[in-house]
Amino acid sequence: MTVTSEATTAWKGSLIEGSGTVSLVSSGLATFDVDWKARSEGSTGITTPEELLAAAHSSCFSMEFSSQLAKNGTPPESIETTASVTFQKGVGITGSHLNVNAVVPGISPEDFERLAENARSGCPVSRALAGIDITLEATLA
Repeated sequence: MTVTSEATTAWKGSLIEGSGTVSLVSSGLATFDVDWKARSEGSTGITTPEELLAAAHSSCFSMEFSSQLAKNGTPPESIETTASVTFQKGVGITGSHLNVNAVVPGISPEDFERLAENARSGCPVSRALAGIDITLEATLA
């Protein structure tokens, strides 16, 4: 079964002076403001494509890691992943750093590291981001 997810952005004005909203169409859960200033200088209260990409990457990695751990016979009690996606004006998206902390009873540190790395390279969002540097910092709690 193929699933298609949709989001729509409505933009008004030029890149520098304009602004827009991005709506999560498939789920209908939220609409967020977006603008260039937030993207190029940082901001609170206004999202960016990179923040939305970080949300996608952190959730995808967590799901893939959970699957890898379960297949290993060591299902996680909890996984918390932060993805930090970097954007450089004039260059674009330059990387995504995954920082994961997990509680996984009965797993060796070596298996934990191996499966975290497998999830980093195997999650669909990581594969879609193959053109950027994806780093991983994994901590077994």
